[in-house]
Amino acid sequence: MLGLVIVVAIILSATLADVLTPYPEHVGPVGDFSAMNNGPSGDHWFGTDTIGRDLLTRIIYGYRLSLTMAVVVLSISAPIGVAVGLVAGYSGGWLGYLLMRATDVFLSIPPLVLAMSIMGFLEPTLLNGMLAVTAMWWPWYARLVFNVTRSEAEEGYVLAAETIGASTAHILFLEILPNCWPSILTKITLDVGFVVLMVASLSFLGLGVQPPTPDLGSMVADGAKYMPDSWWLTIFPALAILLIVLGFNLLGDGLREAFDAER
Repeated sequence: MLGLVIVVAIILSATLADVLTPYPEHVGPVGDFSAMNNGPSGDHWFGTDTIGRDLLTRIIYGYRLSLTMAVVVLSISAPIGVAVGLVAGYSGGWLGYLLMRATDVFLSIPPLVLAMSIMGFLEPTLLNGMLAVTAMWWPWYARLVFNVTRSEAEEGYVLAAETIGASTAHILFLEILPNCWPSILTKITLDVGFVVLMVASLSFLGLGVQPPTPDLGSMVADGAKYMPDSWWLTIFPALAILLIVLGFNLLGDGLREAFDAER
């Protein structure tokens, strides 16, 4: 429940950022040089950055960007991985072997290294950042669904469907897939936090979203130059990343426990 409260609060704040933020004009390059690099105060709860932009405003808009990237990445990678895992797990044989060996190749490369390698050949834009993270995320779903499908393929309801002559597509998507949903939904919830962390890591290294677009990883990297004097420039964006990862991890753990209890 704590994770659900955190996630709902973050989603609402990101969705209503235009209304909730005190200085929406500070999202872009426009700042207030009379208030530059000020610490937390009544006017700026999280302080201001080096050109006077309100840090709280930019963090909330950074949440919007991070959640958008997580939704797009998982909306692409999850269906691809699920389809590969279903086909490989049910068909077996040479087709299943080839699909899973290709999956293992991607899994053998550290995710951040793979994303950095892809971004090294692409212009550091929002779209390319999404593509880089997507390219490394689908194998996890393929491996998960492959394992579930292998166990479900021997169940009586699948054998009954085969006996009455149901098509392969019917068996995969109407018989086996519904029994994979608890595991898939739990992983998607857990992965939102990890995608946000990965995107922030790329931005921290200068390979993600570029200024003046508000991004949590970029804010942490920029603020690190002014530590420890202007500590708020790094601490508050870092805590924002911690909060969103913690919220989705708690929610994912709660969903896993709920699905396990139903079984």
